[in-house]
Amino acid sequence: MIHKIMKINSLTLKKIRRFKSIKRGYYSSVVFLLLFFFSMFAELFVNNRALMVHYEGEYYFPTYGQILPGKTFGLDYDYETNYRQLALRFAVDGSGNWVIMPFVPFNAYENDLREDRYPPFAPSIKDRHYLGTDAIGRDVAARLVYGFRIAIFFSLALLVVNYTIGVSIGSAMGYWGGKFDLFFQRIIEIWSNVPFLYVIIIISSIIVPNFFMLILIMACFGWIGITWTMRTVTYKERAREYVMAARALGASNTRIIFKHIIPNTIAIIVTFAPFSVSAGIVALTSLDYLGFGLPPPTPSWGELLQQGWANLDAWWISAAVIAAMTITLIIVTFIGEAVREAFDPKLHTTYE
Repeated sequence: MIHKIMKINSLTLKKIRRFKSIKRGYYSSVVFLLLFFFSMFAELFVNNRALMVHYEGEYYFPTYGQILPGKTFGLDYDYETNYRQLALRFAVDGSGNWVIMPFVPFNAYENDLREDRYPPFAPSIKDRHYLGTDAIGRDVAARLVYGFRIAIFFSLALLVVNYTIGVSIGSAMGYWGGKFDLFFQRIIEIWSNVPFLYVIIIISSIIVPNFFMLILIMACFGWIGITWTMRTVTYKERAREYVMAARALGASNTRIIFKHIIPNTIAIIVTFAPFSVSAGIVALTSLDYLGFGLPPPTPSWGELLQQGWANLDAWWISAAVIAAMTITLIIVTFIGEAVREAFDPKLHTTYE
């Protein structure tokens, strides 16, 4: 029974094999998935909370647990334990207690300030700021990692919203045509002429946009591109024999669109997806750079890039962001090229 449920048809297997044969795209997808899962569990690698604490024969796991006050470990304060200082104290007193810290023992919001110097601080293995700090003493590596997670989730959420709206409206325009098509064409033409950046500036001057509000604002403009594509493809598909056969069998228009036409245009949808993800990352970074994106102190590549521009002597800030963006966009572009090649409609047919 499980074998039947998990069975993949031969056409899909052919596309998967074709994708795997394009080594550049295949290995890029592996790296992207690793980066995605790394960012999902970033607290295990980049965090100011200890992974494990051994104290007086007891074991504590603060990373995903509750806040542990200093008095839990024999310190003289009630607020959350500073685990870096606790690790140094245990190492000095030789009591047999110990602390295991993440590779980067700082979170994305923490200021690591010094008495004799002002930030930003250059990269230092000794201080465990492997990519240095920003202008207010926050660890650049931590800001990059958590900024990557926010950017990925933002771009994926935006992709889902844009494609849900664009694919539905575009397929309906192409299928029904006539006055329905003309009506939505006029709406799209008018809406596409609204200056997107000005709308963001106006809204940001009134309220501070949060994560979901920014997705909603960008989705209001982001669905147009895929809508035109789906409209054109659906016009072509609705004239094929399998659509006429479905009509003859009494299938409803909704069933024809969502059960027949859209599955036969899935190659178009899939090939555009990676490029839409990269566009979402660039859009969020650009808005954050201009100051109209996510509110501070949210970890953001755009905010880091703006700090790098304002502090040119602190070259490590700009270098880290540019390197991270370049690597991410190259990986996503390679995946997109491989997906486009693997799902090339000239090589496959999916009529039913």
